[in-house]
Amino acid sequence: MAHHTDSDREPAGELAIRTLAMPADTNPAGDIFGGWVLAQMDVAGGIIARGVAKGRVATVAVDGMTFHLPVFVGDVVCCYGAVTRVGRTSMAIHVETWALRGGGGERVLVTEGVFTYVAIGDDRRPRIIDGASD
Repeated sequence: MAHHTDSDREPAGELAIRTLAMPADTNPAGDIFGGWVLAQMDVAGGIIARGVAKGRVATVAVDGMTFHLPVFVGDVVCCYGAVTRVGRTSMAIHVETWALRGGGGERVLVTEGVFTYVAIGDDRRPRIIDGASD
């Protein structure tokens, strides 16, 4: 598989979170656990979705998760998100995770996927998104 470096393209969407991959987040092989990366992506997508929904959202689906490259301890992990669809009560956010290796020298695309969120009210039931298209 080709390595996705910053020479290929820039991250798509807005930077939602930036954090440091720590030793506590590793799998038995010593790389960062994929579930930790997925959780960061869900937080990032949720921040963007909350802005679109102007309120509380819940994650309802994760599609097309692709782990391109491992994340290493000490990488600065940057999650970018872009809204790809807004429906009546739900929206899809494409989230990309990029890692800054070795103190920020090389930037590589490590993971991407599409997260679907539904806007929910105080009763935790779906609610219509203001300005929804369909």
